[in-house]
This record gives sequence, C-alpha cells and structure tokens, in this order.
Amino acid sequence: MIPRIQSQEQRPVWQTLLAQAVNSTDELLKILQIDPAQLKTRPVANKFPLRVPHGFVQRMRKGDSRDPLLLQVLPVHEETQTAAGFVSDPLDELDAMPAPGLLHKYRGRALLTATGACAIHCRYCFRQHFPYTDANPLADHWQQSVSYIAQHPDITELILSGGDPLTLTDARLHSLTDQLADITHLRTLRIHSRLPVVLPERIDEGLLSWLGTQQLKVVIVIHCNHPNEIDADVSRAMNRLSLAGVTLLNQSVLLRGVNDDVATLIRLSEQLFSAGVLPYYLHQLDKVQGAAHFEVDNTTARQLIAGVSVSLPGYLVPRLVKEVPGMSGKTLL
Repeated sequence: MIPRIQSQEQRPVWQTLLAQAVNSTDELLKILQIDPAQLKTRPVANKFPLRVPHGFVQRMRKGDSRDPLLLQVLPVHEETQTAAGFVSDPLDELDAMPAPGLLHKYRGRALLTATGACAIHCRYCFRQHFPYTDANPLADHWQQSVSYIAQHPDITELILSGGDPLTLTDARLHSLTDQLADITHLRTLRIHSRLPVVLPERIDEGLLSWLGTQQLKVVIVIHCNHPNEIDADVSRAMNRLSLAGVTLLNQSVLLRGVNDDVATLIRLSEQLFSAGVLPYYLHQLDKVQGAAHFEVDNTTARQLIAGVSVSLPGYLVPRLVKEVPGMSGKTLL
C-alpha cells in the first residue's frame, strides 16, 4: 500500500513521495508478496543501494519474481561478479569534462550532470560509479559550467542529466536557467529524466510554471523500458507536459529478461505513442561494471528491431544505437 502523504504546506507532494521511496529489499519483497526463496539469484546489498518509489512498485505484478519492472531495480548477486569489458566508466565520460559535471563530447551540445540524485536506482545505470561528489556543478552554483557554455558559441543545446535533473527543486531549476538566459547561442534545453515515468507527481504546477518561463525550446527525453511502466498517472503527466509545449521523446535500454522480445517492444512503442511520446532510441547496454547479466548481443538486438520494423510505422520504431567512446555521436546498429 502506498504510504499516506503527510506533506507540509510548503513541501510539494512529489518530494514527500520521493522521501518515502522503498530502500529495503525485504520491504520490497514483502510488498510484492514474494518469498526470497523464489528468487533464482539472491538479493545483495552493495554500494549502489535499492531505491524505488511506491507508485512504481504498485505497477509490479505481485508474486512474480521475474516481473520486468522488478528486475530493473532489485540488487542481485550477479552484480558482484566481474565480466570482461565491463568497467566503472564505460563511456570515458571523465575524459570529456571541461568543468565539474559538464560533459562536452559532441559538437553542438553539452551535457550537465545537474545532480547525482535519482528517484529510482536502475541496476544497469551506466553512471552508478560516477564520482558525483568530485564532479559537482552545484559547488559553485553552476558558474564554471555556465561560463564554459557562454564561451563556446557552437553549443546550441544544453542537456540536463544526472542522476535525474527533475529531482532538483523548482527553485534550483530556476536558478540554473536564469543564468543561461543571457547565452544567446543556446536554442534548446533538453532534459533527460526518469521521473515522469517513475514519479509522475513531479509534473506539478510548480514544474509546469518553470517550463512556461523558458525562452529555449524544451525537449524532455523520458526513460521507459517496458509498457507496464505506463499507467494512467504517467499518461496524465505526459499530457500535461505536451500541453505546456514540451516535445516528448523516449529512450529505452535493451535489457535481457525485461524487454528483449518483439511483442514487448511493439507494445512499448504503441503505449508511448498513446501517451503522446515518440520512441527515440533503443540503446544497447553500456558495459558498466555489475550489469553484464542484462546484456543482449548485437545480432539478437538487430533481429529484434527488424521484427519491430515489420509491424510498426517508421515513426514508432526507435533507432537501435550504441554509444562508443571517442565517436562523434551515437553509433547506429
């Protein structure tokens, strides 16, 4: 059962729900009525702890230890095993950081890891080992990052990432975009966020008010891997964003046991479209240490996307891509 909301008048509901997220494996399995003995792999505690909002847990199937939403968040023993080619910084991001938290890898755009906080800890996250404490753009209130962007007129798009940038308060978001307002060569603000899916309550009047003040074109790229993640609350949140003039795209990660079948990928694209979101990317897994058990080989990945292409119009078929360090953009597979 979702905890009763006891928010103070000044505190948005989403912050209360975020604070009440499940962070215990025992609690999660108890809510889902799953006996730990059912699990093929035993849960483990590690430096990347479990974290998942109650609303997302409610979309999981009770009694099903192989539920595709559960598999994305449950820490398991395989994470402790080493695998060839799986490393802590699979994209060499630390080599492309001219200012704390600012990544400039591709021409025309820069990415700001605006915070290390997330509403949910996905077990395949490629930044689970990222040194957010050292690479903290908030330490100087983003001044180094903003200065770097201002000095590079080729940067026309700023991507807010994390962690999850929508875990920042509305005041923090205003503070950042107010500093960006005088950079005339910036045209687009792109936000990569899982919150509209896992904590749709974040799309509230405060956030919509902030979006309404933006002079930049706003694109929000959500992250949804399975059609069961989309419920009525998520659809309403997407509708509110669309009405605010936001362009909505989705990126997924291809995950073994979660979405590595044609029927699931087709249903995901269809439900995204029904919610007003266009499929954008289907990523091959970034080879981050601890996530090898999610890997799908390239041949299978190509076969899957070919199967999706047969059944759906082109605008509903995400591009199958892989990020290769040192390349000038995503690599199409």
